[in-house]
Amino acid sequence: MTRIFCDIAKLDLIKKFNTKNIVKGFTTNPSLLRKAGAKDYKHYCKQILKSTNKPVSLEVFADNYKDMISQGIIISKWSKNLFVKVPIVNSRGIFMDKVINKLNKIGIKLNITAVYSHKQTKRILKNINKKTDVIISIFAGRMADKGIDPIPEFKKSISLSKSFKNVKILWASTREPYNYLQAKQLKCHLITIPPSMIEKIENFGITKNKLSIITVKSFLSDSKKSKFKL
Repeated sequence: MTRIFCDIAKLDLIKKFNTKNIVKGFTTNPSLLRKAGAKDYKHYCKQILKSTNKPVSLEVFADNYKDMISQGIIISKWSKNLFVKVPIVNSRGIFMDKVINKLNKIGIKLNITAVYSHKQTKRILKNINKKTDVIISIFAGRMADKGIDPIPEFKKSISLSKSFKNVKILWASTREPYNYLQAKQLKCHLITIPPSMIEKIENFGITKNKLSIITVKSFLSDSKKSKFKL
């Protein structure tokens, strides 16, 4: 079963989607927090955590080993349902093995983000134990945007993670509702989806014939509004 996490940072939407059974958790990142208007990182994140008892991923924003580890430890203390989000590499492309290893060893749940290949997954698995929960977020949509098929990387990563019961592979950077069905077919553990797409997924099941009628009606309505004549 592929569980859905909602990818959002706006407090009102978190409260709204927290009531939906289809949503099993939340993911955020510094970009989403900035768009949501967050000024004080700690205060805003604690407001998010107050809005839900479901798992929440909150990301470090440092760019070196020492500060990432320090931030990860601080963030981890804010809630029991929290995953500390750390990038697979820093801005210079250096693999964050020391960060992953250190935080994992002291029992901090991690969401390792910005992953793009099964080789990266393999490196992650070499730096973690088989007890503490770890999410590996593979950015499917961003790969597809560059003409790269993400499916082979998911298949290999899911296969590699099978001996780690504490590891979940997450389909990230979702581009369309159909990606949820793709993730389910792959038996991907998790997928993170923005609110608008979750609402579309809730309406899955319409027939193709009904879709034809709805489409034609929308075209007809627009042509009438435009007062087209021949």
